[in-house]
This record gives sequence, C-alpha cells and structure tokens, in this order.
Amino acid sequence: MKKRILLAIVLVLCAIGLAKLCIPKEAPSQSSKPKETQKVKKVSVAEAARPYKDPKDLRSEGTWKLKSETKAYPKITSKKGLVIKVSLKGNRVYIIKNGKRVYTMLSSAGIYHNGKFDTPTGTYYVRYERGDTFFNHKLKEGANYWTSWDKKNVYLFHSVPTKANGKYNLTEAAKLGKTQGSHGCIRLSLPDSKWIMKNIPAGTKVIIKDE
Repeated sequence: MKKRILLAIVLVLCAIGLAKLCIPKEAPSQSSKPKETQKVKKVSVAEAARPYKDPKDLRSEGTWKLKSETKAYPKITSKKGLVIKVSLKGNRVYIIKNGKRVYTMLSSAGIYHNGKFDTPTGTYYVRYERGDTFFNHKLKEGANYWTSWDKKNVYLFHSVPTKANGKYNLTEAAKLGKTQGSHGCIRLSLPDSKWIMKNIPAGTKVIIKDE
C-alpha cells in the first residue's frame, strides 16, 4: 500500500514538472528592447576650432562673389571697441563691436605646414595703407580691395586672388571658408574685402589665432 502511495506521489510530481515545461514563455515587452543608439554628428577640425557658431544667414563655403552674411554690414563710426578676430583653422573672420560679434566672414588664410600657418599669429593693427588692386610679380598673383594690418605691408586683408591677366583664380576662390590657401594674407569675398577697405579705420585691433 505504501509503495502505491509513493508511486502516486512521484507520478503527480512528474506531471507538474511536465506541465511547467509545456507552458509557453511570455514574449518580452516593448520596454525590454535595446535602445537605439543616437547618431553622433561628426564635427570637422575647422568647425571645432571656431570660437563662434556660424550664424544662420551665413552663405555656403566657397561663396566669393557675395557678402558672407545676407544681413547688412554693421555701421562703423569709430575704432573704439572695434576688433577683428581671425580664426586660421576655422577659416572665419569676425567683426567684434563692444565685445559682441556683429558680423562673420568666410575667409582663407596662409597654408599650414611644418607645424604652423604662413599667416603670423598675434595682435596687430589695421594700417592706413590700402587700395583697389595689387599684383605680386614674384608670386605671380594679385588681388583686389586690400587693407594692410602689417607694418611692412606684407600681410593684408584682400579679395580672393587674381591671375596675371586680372581674372580671378577660380580654383583658389573655391577654397574660401573651407580651407587655407594663401601665402600669408587673409582672403575674403569681393564685397567683404571691399567693405573692410572702405569702412575699417586705421588703428583697429586685429587678433589672429591658431584656432
């Protein structure tokens, strides 16, 4: 009799075990799904180097026939509180008035090699010397609307470069705002370089950084 009772108990336990194995597992809930990883936007070296974020109305890089921003140029009446900041790696020139950035320009400065730029860094001041055009026979390159910021008039703000025939070098012009390309001067669009030549007073501080 005892054997029959034990056998019955064993059979019941086996039946319970088989029943548990046959019960289907619940499907994982939506919340248990792995979260999708967000795509991280790649930032270029130039963009990371810029001290200011590009304004929304800044024209596309490579634009050299039009002014860099669609808005009007700032009104300049004095050099007081006026600073021009140049970001060599960022390929930008900033007009700063009373500590506030009021205009951003696409630019292209000296080529980077041997660990430094061909454009010198530091603090300079806009000179009285300026003009409509020049041509360097040694470099076989010229430009329009130049403004000196160097005592020896070696380094200038000027337009994208011109060839010996006076026509603009389209290959070099396309670099504006994208990468460096000059022998040390700071290239700007035609309207931007002309505006600086006509509106920035002598004595205005120019700060050029390797950034």
